[in-house]
Amino acid sequence: MIRRLLPVVPVLLFASLLPAQAQVSIDSTPLIERAKIFGNPSKSGGRISPDGQWLSWIAPRDGVLNVWVAPASDPSKARVLTDEKVRPVRSSFWSPDSKVLLYIQDKGGDENFLLYGVDVASGKQTSYTPFEKTRVRVIQISSKVKDRILVGINNRDARWHDVYSLELASGKLTLVQQNDGYAGYLADETLTLRMASKARSDGGSTYYRVVDGKVETTPLTEVGLDDSQTTSPLGYTADGKTLYWTDSRGRNTSALLAQDVASGKTMVLAQDPRADIADALYDPRTGRAQAYGLEYLRQEYVPLSNDIKADLAFLKKNVNGQFSVSSRTDADDKWLLSVDPVTAPASAWLYERKTRRLTQLYVTRPELEGAPLVPMHAQEIRARDGLTLVSYLSLPKSVDAGGSGRASTPVPMVLLVHGGPWARDGYGYRGYHQWLANRGYAVLSVNFRGSTGFGKQFISAGDLQWGRKMHDDLIDAVQWAVKNGVARADKVAIMGGSYGGYATLAGMAFTPETFACGVDIVGPSNLFTLLQTIPPYWEAGKQQFYKRMGDPTTDEGKALLRERSPLNFAGDIRRPLLIGQGANDPRVNVRESEQIVEAMAAKNIPVTYVVFPDEGHGFARPVNNIAFNAVTENFLGKCLDGRAEPIGDTLKASTAQVPHGAEFAPGLAEALR
Repeated sequence: MIRRLLPVVPVLLFASLLPAQAQVSIDSTPLIERAKIFGNPSKSGGRISPDGQWLSWIAPRDGVLNVWVAPASDPSKARVLTDEKVRPVRSSFWSPDSKVLLYIQDKGGDENFLLYGVDVASGKQTSYTPFEKTRVRVIQISSKVKDRILVGINNRDARWHDVYSLELASGKLTLVQQNDGYAGYLADETLTLRMASKARSDGGSTYYRVVDGKVETTPLTEVGLDDSQTTSPLGYTADGKTLYWTDSRGRNTSALLAQDVASGKTMVLAQDPRADIADALYDPRTGRAQAYGLEYLRQEYVPLSNDIKADLAFLKKNVNGQFSVSSRTDADDKWLLSVDPVTAPASAWLYERKTRRLTQLYVTRPELEGAPLVPMHAQEIRARDGLTLVSYLSLPKSVDAGGSGRASTPVPMVLLVHGGPWARDGYGYRGYHQWLANRGYAVLSVNFRGSTGFGKQFISAGDLQWGRKMHDDLIDAVQWAVKNGVARADKVAIMGGSYGGYATLAGMAFTPETFACGVDIVGPSNLFTLLQTIPPYWEAGKQQFYKRMGDPTTDEGKALLRERSPLNFAGDIRRPLLIGQGANDPRVNVRESEQIVEAMAAKNIPVTYVVFPDEGHGFARPVNNIAFNAVTENFLGKCLDGRAEPIGDTLKASTAQVPHGAEFAPGLAEALR
């Protein structure tokens, strides 16, 4: 099984109402209950066991997501294996011997993820890493070694993950490699460590061979800052003779490379000038790359050999929607597919290769079948300096009943900004797009410079541009939407989480007349304190943060960070702002929200602050997510003249606390009473 060795970088004045005709049209579209979009899925995260005997998925037990298992021959005989009472299990994976289902879980969003397992036959639950203030990484799961896996544990030094061999039957941990300053390790299919990476002072990475448990002192290869996000080893073939890379050195977008380990020679297997190639489908028996994933406007698989070419062609023809292969058996006779039709809820399908048989296993949210979901439209928007911004637009049915992607009349719009910022928006069903479009808004998500997936030059164009050119891209996208009749210039909101939350604060503070209101979710307001409070296990990525954001150890860097921190310009905010925060957030400390709320309150600028004491970087518990979104849609309803479901009892079902500004959000004070 291929595991990537990656650097440790991490990895929103009220005006007139809508025209009467548009308002009537919007009201005629059935309102989708927000609980149907943001509540627990009926099933998700499906996996097939390596031996093909079992199916697993995540589904509610007493209202909380837990791990379930069923015989592959009879999914109706499903049984629940775990008994989480409060915090949902959000994913699980199989042990290589198909005997244990493994999952990671933290406490209250602190991201100290520990590893747990459940024996499928007996139901016995095991805490494999019963430590405090510890974060576990899975380093390697092998298709050849069935009884153990490699894990990284940082309980000795919070900055670095020591490598342990974990015997799944007994739970015994055996130290394999003490980590004295390496960002990560890569092992082969025999669970032998073969490579280690170390952060460079310029934000790049140096890669070293590991021989007989010792890291060589002479580098195998080095990667500079420009290539750091787009170059890394992916993994070895089963025989250990070939190493795959995603590699942008000597080109802009990263290519899929095969390197002969003995000679060091490399061969380009695939490249595309539009987008990075960063993942592939590998033969579970040999580890050979059979197809690669390409995502520019949409995601697709491109075959590299005849092994699965006919299978991919069959699936492309017969599957209704964009699909991904989520798991495969060791014999490679069965695949589990995740299918996304966009205008219908996602589903999981079993594909039997020999007979070319497709069987639907479940629909993730059957309550959304028949709901008025809308298409998503990929757009290429030109920034002021010529960069192409791949973006995604969803329109309310009231102005695009035929799904053409062209609005019959301008409507209020929500600019929905992704986090990261070293991440990307993609095509597919998005709960927030569907929810906001159903409320009467155009929804636009923009891959601004600094986003990943479009080559190293696009990423580097965002270096030291937080709140400047990265923000200009968002403004350019808004202007595009206004010019093309999508949005009303006086009715645009900005909303996002993490970096998207920062972008919201930046938009409200740096361009205070552009946005009618903003919704910030776990967004940093002070870039100094953000960099001071990042988790210790991000130590290896610190220099890359400094090089791409601003260096707090230099006078020049301090000045840059100061002028890019919305907190220092809180007094310039003119329009309504809603902030949501998890009290236990290890990435964006709760003080990031508290600081700007205090600064705005001191100047009597309206701001509403909602905090959840049992959440971290985002809201994992559906009751909390639903509660915040209930506040959000009523807040947006007043600001943008859209529709909103009443807040109702959603706050009482959650842990929401409102330390400040309940009076500024419609219906919030009443809901709290």
